[in-house]
Amino acid sequence: MNLLVRINLVLTVAFVVAAFAVGEACWTMLQENAKQETLREAGLMMDSALSMRAYTAAEIVPLLNAQMEKQFLPQSVPSYAATKNFLHLHEKHPEYSYKEATLNPTNLEDRAMDWESDLIQQFRNDERRAEIVGERDTPTGRSLYLARPIHAEAQCLVCHSLPQAAPATLIQRYGSNNGFGWQPQEIIGAQVVSVPLATATANATRIFHGVMGSVGAILIATLLIVNLILYYLVVRPVRRMAAIAEQVSLGDMTAGEFPEHGGSELTHLGRAFNRMRTSLDKALTMLEK
Repeated sequence: MNLLVRINLVLTVAFVVAAFAVGEACWTMLQENAKQETLREAGLMMDSALSMRAYTAAEIVPLLNAQMEKQFLPQSVPSYAATKNFLHLHEKHPEYSYKEATLNPTNLEDRAMDWESDLIQQFRNDERRAEIVGERDTPTGRSLYLARPIHAEAQCLVCHSLPQAAPATLIQRYGSNNGFGWQPQEIIGAQVVSVPLATATANATRIFHGVMGSVGAILIATLLIVNLILYYLVVRPVRRMAAIAEQVSLGDMTAGEFPEHGGSELTHLGRAFNRMRTSLDKALTMLEK
């Protein structure tokens, strides 16, 4: 195995290790960025829902108060407005969802599923906890969810404390079996936003492939440049010296001079060989005499 092959072998191993380390760090960073991007998107959806709830409470409810005495209108419920708005979004983008999951809702469409009930229970176990972030598999792919607790506020208890205290129109619409018995500031549910991870993950993977392709091209170009430098500055001068030394060792003193250019080490080596050759030539001349 010649010198150039050995150097290439060492450089290749070093480059592969470096590429692996860069790839691992890059992949971890990109995946984390993808999750943070998805989380920001989920946070924006959650804030949009809160804005719709606030708008409904401030602008819509006062307009419906008179009609509410004759007929209960779910449009007057802030959570209903936010949920319905996102249902329209869900129809076009089924991978996005928003739900105000409740353990004991008046509208059974809001009843929490098993995994949502687990989230609500976590909030109940730790009332200081303001947010839960996690991932789950869905029919549309891997999804990130963001959940925040829903407390029974004073305005909620007007309809949800006891059946006899609730508006008659509410009882007429939903009955008296569900959605009652809430206690002040009790955690009765959770706002849950689900956002797909696929888009952000695909972007991260595409960037990763681009980065690793660039790293690979840089390493290959570096290896080629190093090879050229080694060949012209080291390998070729050494081979020339070896050829001249071979001729001299066989008694052929007509061989050219050892090169004295290149790196300082090669220059010193060439000068040393030339001095040795001169001394050998003088020694042979004296023997012939």
